[in-house]
Amino acid sequence: MKRRFNFRQALAALVLTTLPLFSQAQTEPIGYVKTVTGEAWVSNGAERVRAQRGTPILLGSQLRTQAGASLGVSFKDNTLMSFGPDTELTVDEYLYSPADDQLKLSTRLMRGTLNYIAGVIAKLKPDAVSVRTPMGVIGVRGTQFLVKVEDEQ
Repeated sequence: MKRRFNFRQALAALVLTTLPLFSQAQTEPIGYVKTVTGEAWVSNGAERVRAQRGTPILLGSQLRTQAGASLGVSFKDNTLMSFGPDTELTVDEYLYSPADDQLKLSTRLMRGTLNYIAGVIAKLKPDAVSVRTPMGVIGVRGTQFLVKVEDEQ
């Protein structure tokens, strides 16, 4: 007897077997808060927590500092980011699997100041790192840079 291929059943099976992997990837930390001065926040979806040493950074995390605050974050590849007062940054993409050549770090800096110190991703694949701002995109070609995005008045 010949069996017919059922596309819907195959698709359902694929979704059910990969969904736990996708969910797990979303909750695995890609970095951690290392230093905080003043009020700073880490938002992951609907959850917003006050940043403190050890707060996990996830894919999609939004990092915010209030007036007079600063925040230091370390990522799994040893990328270091320091934020000054009134800063808002979102981590849009993060892939760190050097053995599989899966390397990418993409962020959006909406306002404030960022001191970036390159980690392994930028050293192995500089074109895989970018910081988008309201005025353009910064591609990482060195090991450190400082950027300031001012609110438009």
